[in-house]
Amino acid sequence: MSSTLDQIAAALQGYDPKSLPAETVNAVLDRLVVPVRETQTVGVFDALGRVLAQDLIAPISVPPHDNSAMDGFAFKGQALSTTVATRLRQVGTAYAGAAWPGPVPDGACLKIMTGAVLPPDLDTVVPVESVQVNGDEVTVPPGVVQTGDNRRLMGEDLMAGRPALHQGQRLGPAALGLIASLGVAEVAVWRRLKVAYFSTGDEILSLGEPLRVGAVYDSNRYTVFGLLTRLGIEMLDMGVIKDEPAALQAAFGHAARHADAIITSGGVSMGEADHTKTMMQQLGDVAFWRIAMRPGRPLAVGHITQGERSALLFGLPGNPVAVMVTFLAFVRPALLKMMGALPQPPLYTRARSTAALRKKPGRTEYQRGVVTRSPHGQLEVRTTGNQGSGVLRSMVEANGLIVLHHHQADVAPGDEVDVLLFDGVLA
Repeated sequence: MSSTLDQIAAALQGYDPKSLPAETVNAVLDRLVVPVRETQTVGVFDALGRVLAQDLIAPISVPPHDNSAMDGFAFKGQALSTTVATRLRQVGTAYAGAAWPGPVPDGACLKIMTGAVLPPDLDTVVPVESVQVNGDEVTVPPGVVQTGDNRRLMGEDLMAGRPALHQGQRLGPAALGLIASLGVAEVAVWRRLKVAYFSTGDEILSLGEPLRVGAVYDSNRYTVFGLLTRLGIEMLDMGVIKDEPAALQAAFGHAARHADAIITSGGVSMGEADHTKTMMQQLGDVAFWRIAMRPGRPLAVGHITQGERSALLFGLPGNPVAVMVTFLAFVRPALLKMMGALPQPPLYTRARSTAALRKKPGRTEYQRGVVTRSPHGQLEVRTTGNQGSGVLRSMVEANGLIVLHHHQADVAPGDEVDVLLFDGVLA
């Protein structure tokens, strides 16, 4: 992998693994990530959250024929008058699910239900509430409808023979409905990504262990579990690994043999007992280990190699907030690319800060924020208060991250800032 790192260093101006600008991290990860390439065929009910492995070509058109967009009366638009009422004679009723059996004479109309097939010679539908009906005589006042109105055209949603969904699309609820609307029962998707994760530290307790002085219960594994579950990833939970080189080496080796990526929390700062970076250097390589950001400065990324297998390692900080911030900003986009998904740039929302925010240029800051709408309809954002990287409660209270970029300075009240919303990702 050293040649890959050399290429990265040559391609990225100012590449510094000891203090990488946050804006550069994803560019480095783009060069490190290798997407999975094994495919599976799954049914529609099992396709939610999976990534399409090939274009889905529509086998039929949707809708498969011209049909009525509403309940009304269908007729030939050429019969319309623009100055006087148009009088038509109703000769029958067209229902959804069955085709009208024959032609419709000039000057006649059909009462038609929403979704019913339009006979080939009828092209216009007038709503029921817009006409007067007297027996079988239907009167259309001038100006209430134009030729071609209220008609759904064959293939206006999807045309047979054209791509309905593209390779790399992550299938959401709407995509499942679209697949089913084509009569397709199974789709080809990339196999699930396999991610191993564990926490490190002698002070970390698993649930069920008695609390002792100086120790804390592990929260990061549960947060990482939730974040990975939202991505539909196959997970290998390896628990808590003590700060012992032999134990860490065994854990990294097992993870690299059984997973595509490894996520750890803790063990990547500058302390004497922080062994993750050392293990990375012994068992693989390190692309970078510090980022010019807050929170989350100690973030180590590289590879762990075992025989012919190599897993991409994300050594996250130990503080709970830093774990979530670095995951959302960097790990999640990288995992999506590994899953075979098309790249998705971060979607920032702009909101006005309700208070002054202190910020020095030279690093990217992610502050927990609460976005609301003002009485005047504008989006506003305030911080959750204490921005310490160990204040886990603040991530529960927040609905987004205020992103203060690398070269940005202090923010005055009323200034607009970027906000990365949690909806559907963390919340």
